[in-house]
Amino acid sequence: MKYKVALYPSEEGFSVSVPGLPGCWSQGTTEHEALQNIEDAIREYLAVVTELARDAEVREVEVA
Repeated sequence: MKYKVALYPSEEGFSVSVPGLPGCWSQGTTEHEALQNIEDAIREYLAVVTELARDAEVREVEVA
């Protein structure tokens, strides 16, 4: 999957968020490190979402 991310320069390097996944943030001292870290954050975010929906009937909807 591909997700759009937003990079924000900071005094410590870069912070990065995923607008499509509310609350999904990470950071890094370099842009490269921040992008690697957000990949891990996205995986962890999706794992939690999957766990929370474990007892629900899940469907997929395609939006064009």
